[in-house]
Amino acid sequence: MSSYTINSAALAAAITMAVTGVSLLSGPAVAQEKEKCFGISMAGKNDCAAGPGTTCAGTSKVDYQGNAWKYVAAGTCLTMTAPDGRMGALEALERDMPKA
Repeated sequence: MSSYTINSAALAAAITMAVTGVSLLSGPAVAQEKEKCFGISMAGKNDCAAGPGTTCAGTSKVDYQGNAWKYVAAGTCLTMTAPDGRMGALEALERDMPKA
């Protein structure tokens, strides 16, 4: 076996490992953790359950509705702000509720 054949085989193996490694890194194993963040979604853009009178995704009635949540990257909710300095929260809020 010539050194050229061995080097070609080693190169092919290295490329295969590199491509496989990239696909592993982009898969679900490194999916970013998420958390529910209340009071940051626009009307009709919540991810699920916006309190009494709503069913699930897309059912919030007002912007920044306090009991509507959206999934955000873990650790970012408490730093999110809405207009007028209103902040995101990890639990439902009693602000910005739809009028009855």
